[in-house]
Amino acid sequence: MKIEAKNRSRRIRKKMRVDEFQELGFDVAWKLADGTSSEAIDEFVDKFIVEAIEPNDLGFGGEGDVLWHGLICTRSLGKCTEQDRKTVEQWLTKNGATSVAVSELYDIWWS
Repeated sequence: MKIEAKNRSRRIRKKMRVDEFQELGFDVAWKLADGTSSEAIDEFVDKFIVEAIEPNDLGFGGEGDVLWHGLICTRSLGKCTEQDRKTVEQWLTKNGATSVAVSELYDIWWS
């Protein structure tokens, strides 16, 4: 859904999160091996955040046990890039996650 923001003040564009205030993000999902302990899951997610999310100024909100899904966006107002998608996908694949799925970029407020 494309929101037209013609003739809107900066304040209204910001409230509507359009134009220069648009935020792009992407969904991510992955699976860890069945029987992975809670401690190992916690270590994996902590390592994911420390090595893939924080260094790229991204934010992650998700949930799971051995099967995870969540949303990735920027920590401050901004747009994720194709490189962010690739970085996350490569990190998950290289660190033992299977069934890794990364969506296309989308407007996290209007999609």
